[in-house]
Amino acid sequence: MKEVTKMSRLTNQLEKMFRLLNADFFDGVLDMPVITVVPSSRSYAHYTPWDAWQSGDTYRREINISSATLNRPLEAICGSLLHEAIHMYNDTILNEQDTSRNGTYHNRLFKEQAEAHGLICIKTDTYGWARTEPSDRLLDWLLIHDELREIEMCRINPGFAAVGIGVHTTSGGVPVRTTTRATSRRYVCPGCRAVVRATRSVNVLCGDCMTAMVES
Repeated sequence: MKEVTKMSRLTNQLEKMFRLLNADFFDGVLDMPVITVVPSSRSYAHYTPWDAWQSGDTYRREINISSATLNRPLEAICGSLLHEAIHMYNDTILNEQDTSRNGTYHNRLFKEQAEAHGLICIKTDTYGWARTEPSDRLLDWLLIHDELREIEMCRINPGFAAVGIGVHTTSGGVPVRTTTRATSRRYVCPGCRAVVRATRSVNVLCGDCMTAMVES
């Protein structure tokens, strides 16, 4: 697996993740947005609900992933991207508004679509159904796409200790400081270097090498 050391490769990996999510969770109906990675001290990710980018006669929406939050587990990053893809689905496909209060309060429509597309919603008093976590469906999907683990580069930001899954926003952005434990584990065969993922601690035997796989 090639190490990610360039921003261009990082964004390429996030674009790849979006394309796979679009194909498997939205039947490919979403247009490809521009995915940006910039510092943000206000939210893990956000969706811009208008055509923020233009190239000739083509206009595209934008999804931003905060660079300071890319040190989270892969399922958390994927959950953030899927969260914003659901905003995009509600906006561009259903033509429905799923937030209020400058994009911070997530309504029941968002909850319904999030739960239909691979997320678990947790209601908060201030932000509605804004807090999301990966469902078993999404975790199982990630086990199939272990190549997405290449997203392992983040910007160090001493002013923002982003951990967990937490709250996501659209155009507004809100402070987040929630902590959620990692929900998947990675096991590597010390012989052939094959990789598997599990949602809990397990004893895994490599069928090719007949060797116990090691958690990494």
